[in-house]
Amino acid sequence: MKRRTLLATLAAPALARAQPGGPPQPPASAGAPATGPGWPDRPLKLVVPFPPGGVADVLARPLAQALAGGLGQPVVVENRGGAAGTIGAAAVARAAPDGLTLLFGTANELAMTPPLHPDLPYDPRTGFAPITPVASFPNVLVVRPGSGLETMPALLAEAKRRSLSYASSGIGSTNHLSGALLAEQAGMALTHVPYSGGGPALNDVIAGHVDLFFATLPSVTGHVRGGQLKALLVTAERRSPALLEVPSAAEAGLPELLVSTWNGVLAPAGTPRPVVLRLHGAIRSALEEPALRERYALVGAEPLTLAPEAFATLLARDLERWTAVIRRAGIRRE
Repeated sequence: MKRRTLLATLAAPALARAQPGGPPQPPASAGAPATGPGWPDRPLKLVVPFPPGGVADVLARPLAQALAGGLGQPVVVENRGGAAGTIGAAAVARAAPDGLTLLFGTANELAMTPPLHPDLPYDPRTGFAPITPVASFPNVLVVRPGSGLETMPALLAEAKRRSLSYASSGIGSTNHLSGALLAEQAGMALTHVPYSGGGPALNDVIAGHVDLFFATLPSVTGHVRGGQLKALLVTAERRSPALLEVPSAAEAGLPELLVSTWNGVLAPAGTPRPVVLRLHGAIRSALEEPALRERYALVGAEPLTLAPEAFATLLARDLERWTAVIRRAGIRRE
């Protein structure tokens, strides 16, 4: 499965050399573990900053199982949901930099939410040692079948007559910011309806209480295939292999509506470089296993690995981009 062109372009120079803009790596503390053949000598913890059953959880669990075989120690998934992923992220940022507590991070709490919360207990640029992304996927613009909005021309025409409503899993979420981009690029008015999570938002779109929703691809492939939702476009340059019948943003006449949501593994800042590289190699090997790739493909997630420096660059680039989008749209936390 090919990597996205944009990410491949970003990664090429960073794979060749360290990028000076990455997060600083403070010296390891005196209590840091040995980094030789004896590490790891205890089970590892992979913190998913969202409740069980969500996209991050679905992707993290098979990865943890594969990593356990590669590292020779159990890798326990711990769900620490709340506050749009920031509670779990903060817990990992505070953890000992020994490589035994890891974050299964997402673009939400590392690049999208931070501009709205300057008082976060962590800085996404300096609070972590990025190891590698593990998966990337676009969002999908979905509507209820029979709503009269089943094509982009119909949706845009209706938007000229009234302000359409769109659901999100919360202010600053990938669903919210995708809608803000659509409104900006199509020159249309949209009414944002935030929910406490993706599940309730999705249910209200299916029920017809909200007009549209930019769902993460893995969360709605089953609903689209089952006919409960109609997909109008994927927020990518090309079609997704998981939903080949759905046009890309470019095909739908919105070539700048590009939103790639990623999941990745990070350690606390200060984790020794040899540990970071050992984890990077183990994750990369795990993602080459056919069984794991197949499980990701079933939900539309594209496996992706980058060097730690390239991942840091990706994180910084996305943080800068979404900060600008939030400012242009005048989005504020409530």
